[in-house]
Amino acid sequence: MLNKKTVEDIDVRGKRVLVRCDFNVPLDENRNITDDTRIVGALPTIEYLIKNGAKVILCSHMGKPKGEPKPELSLAPVAKALSEKLGKAVIFAADDCVVGENAKKAVSEMADGDVVLLENTRYRAEETKNIDDFSKELASLAEIFVNDAFGTAHRAHCSNVGVTKYLPVAVCGYLIQKEIQFLGNAVNNPVRPLVAILGGSKVSSKISVINNLLEKVDTLIIGGGMAYTFMKAQGLSVGTSLLEEDFIEYASDMMKKAEEKGVKLLIPVDTVEASEYSNDAEIKIAEGGIDDGFMGLDIGPKSIELFKDALKDAKTVVWNGPMGVFEMPNFAKGTNAIAAALAELDATTVIGGGDSVAAVNKAGLADKMTHISTGGGASLEFLEGKELPGIVAINDK
Repeated sequence: MLNKKTVEDIDVRGKRVLVRCDFNVPLDENRNITDDTRIVGALPTIEYLIKNGAKVILCSHMGKPKGEPKPELSLAPVAKALSEKLGKAVIFAADDCVVGENAKKAVSEMADGDVVLLENTRYRAEETKNIDDFSKELASLAEIFVNDAFGTAHRAHCSNVGVTKYLPVAVCGYLIQKEIQFLGNAVNNPVRPLVAILGGSKVSSKISVINNLLEKVDTLIIGGGMAYTFMKAQGLSVGTSLLEEDFIEYASDMMKKAEEKGVKLLIPVDTVEASEYSNDAEIKIAEGGIDDGFMGLDIGPKSIELFKDALKDAKTVVWNGPMGVFEMPNFAKGTNAIAAALAELDATTVIGGGDSVAAVNKAGLADKMTHISTGGGASLEFLEGKELPGIVAINDK
């Protein structure tokens, strides 16, 4: 999965290049972009193609229009933002069918270095079903395909997988290259000790991740809502905390597996517990189990010290999922403490998508991490050891 051709391995001059980006950005009610991280992430690949004289045709999805044109999910605001950031006009092909008269005309009139953006690929119902007709239409616009959308790499859609049937030259852009390099090496070829930190609410959504990481890590730290299922498996009381009864036995099996593999598996030794799910609830620190009528909403001070101690000698750290309900200030201490500890480490720190990225950004520590993944679901599946269809479809070196 790691040895894929990149934009630098091919000659793009004068060629029509279709680039799958991830422009699934948040908009406010006036359709202004509220976070342009993903647009900024796509710039190095686009700028490389412009500089090397390609005719650049960009495509992406936004939101879930479910196969029909929804004006509020049009990519028009993205075209405007891209024009500003690139300092050159980006032609927006406003076709509800994505590959329509506007797109065909715009592409036929392109000079080397020009940029065209197609409409939301999910305006077409075929996109998410990977139906050949739409893949063929997209491919008909170009001669080369570049995939730079890691966020959708775990899905087999027309615009990232289907299109490669008709465009045999398929390479990755800088963003996917970086994701493969950091996520891939962190898990498959790490500088040791390798520590993984898993948080978030559910064990069930991370079953395969835990199982796969126990084969690879030296230490596995478990926090967040999923920790209570592990605590219950140890015979501790968890009060009214989030608990997945069906996964208690699984948690117990994972603790046994860790022991057999010589992996240190750490769960919280104390908890910030609250009388209800609210920032203003009555709060206390519970050692060991959780009191009746209370729920755990963050890791406690001793757990923070325990986890920080386990991190101090790490050379590679992968973090996926917060330690508590970090959106509420009273339950953000654990997550913030882990983010701050990672920022201080002399190690490769990889933040695997989703809420952990939001937490690191909120703490203002994003620039202190080695790599922040752009794909929540994709990075999770990567950590599970799964092959991602969008990456498999790229040409090998």
